[in-house]
Amino acid sequence: MISGGGTGGHIFPAIAIADALKEKLPQVDILFVGAKGRMEMAKVPLAGYPIKGLWISGFQRSFSLKNLLFPLKLIVSLVKAGRIISKFKPDVVIGVGGYASGPIGQMAVRKRVPLVLQEQNSFAGVTNKILAKKASKVCVAYEGMEKFFPKDKLCLTGNPIRKNVIEIDGKRDQALHYFELSKSKPVVLIVGGSQGARSINESVNRGLELIVSKDLQLIWQTGKPYAPTARRDILEKLNASDKKMIRVQEFINKMDLAYAAADIVVSRAGAIAISELCAVGKPSILIPLPSAAEDHQTSNALALADKDAAIYLKDAEAPEKLASLVIGLAKNEEQKKQLVLNIKQMAIPDSANKIADEVIELMPKKV
Repeated sequence: MISGGGTGGHIFPAIAIADALKEKLPQVDILFVGAKGRMEMAKVPLAGYPIKGLWISGFQRSFSLKNLLFPLKLIVSLVKAGRIISKFKPDVVIGVGGYASGPIGQMAVRKRVPLVLQEQNSFAGVTNKILAKKASKVCVAYEGMEKFFPKDKLCLTGNPIRKNVIEIDGKRDQALHYFELSKSKPVVLIVGGSQGARSINESVNRGLELIVSKDLQLIWQTGKPYAPTARRDILEKLNASDKKMIRVQEFINKMDLAYAAADIVVSRAGAIAISELCAVGKPSILIPLPSAAEDHQTSNALALADKDAAIYLKDAEAPEKLASLVIGLAKNEEQKKQLVLNIKQMAIPDSANKIADEVIELMPKKV
């Protein structure tokens, strides 16, 4: 049984773990448990797995009337989680973080079912920190996680990432052809998560004329809400030849080609985005989302910046500094080489299989 979700950063690793288990144990029966109304309820069935939903949501850190319902939702979810576990009878429960993993993890522990946690970030989430005391194993992506979890339960496995996204070798020509970009000018990839990132978009927009004046091409994933603004401003600000330097996309479906084309990446600092950047080995400027829970994106970014594996830029400073930082990095071949060397050393390959192996170790020998 695999529980958790809420964002792609939880869901896609969970699906990757399920796929690895299915490959190693074709007869394995896998059930997902998510939160009703969250994206896992749609994404998991598309990946070919059944899912049950709990009536659960997060506790708002600021005052909200929604918090009045939280105790009731928790009680109802714990009862339903217990019933789901009793009916499905899992040999192992995996919690990947997110709302649903709390009730399922708690009931797994009560029913003496081995619990494996997967923590994607360098700053552990609240749910995983609570559950870790009773978990059998905690799979992590960063060193030094004993400050959050019992040291004897830690397994350094990395974050499961989609293979089709990081297989970029030999694809640069294909990628430049796909995005209709020149081979003779550097390419900067701007990504802010699947919905885009407003502050990053506004920072890029502010520096558009300066960036293209330095012969830099852009693949700019804006997210759906900002795309009309980006396209309008490109039309208004740039001449015909400069317009050809920019490719605006609401969402990038061919992420492998985007990475293959990129000489520099500007990105949020979500756990999966960082794991992908480590795997593809790109010079990166990381702009953490300041409102992320426990400010975990800043912790993720600093984990790389402290090892000179990426450049860290505060969200509040991005409007003033992003364009000049991108231009400076594009010109500095030595810095780019150093960033690539260091970020590649932080990659942990084959993570989904490593986590699957840890799970299988806890299964009864009949499997």
